[in-house]
Amino acid sequence: MTKARSASWALIKVVVAFPAFFAVLFLLTAGSVNNLTAQDTQQQTKPAETQKVVTQEKTTSEKPVFTVVETMPTFPGGQEAMYKYMVENVKYPEEARKKGIQGTVFITYVVEIDGLVSNVKVLRGIGSGCDEEAVRVVSAMPKWSPGKQRGEAVRVQFNLPISFKLDSKDGKKEGEEK
Repeated sequence: MTKARSASWALIKVVVAFPAFFAVLFLLTAGSVNNLTAQDTQQQTKPAETQKVVTQEKTTSEKPVFTVVETMPTFPGGQEAMYKYMVENVKYPEEARKKGIQGTVFITYVVEIDGLVSNVKVLRGIGSGCDEEAVRVVSAMPKWSPGKQRGEAVRVQFNLPISFKLDSKDGKKEGEEK
């Protein structure tokens, strides 16, 4: 009888303790994860002495930056137009072409209240001029339709992967004519 009661009490303790433990753990970590910036993320992935931060900042407001809003910002013409813009404007860096560098550069940026793109930063780069090219192209984007929260225009942060891929035959960028 004593063992049956001990086992049931142990089960009750476990059923109550685990959810409470995970709830406290979630609350403690949720605040610290939201405070990570793109630079913090980059510092975690690269040693400090070899780190090279590529950014182009044009802070236009001290208002908070959202990641999800009721009405998300839109590129003029929509997603398809943005893909077309990227294909037409990204120039494969000669240094990367010579070295055969391929990969994806991850960019973060903010669409401001007026639709301009600001705070363009590399989250994860591949080097050889590709990071700088990605920052240049994103910084030169045309005005977006701003995001809205409760009917008011707000700043919204986006992350964008930009792929750099060479043709396997002759070192050309895919889709590029010779």
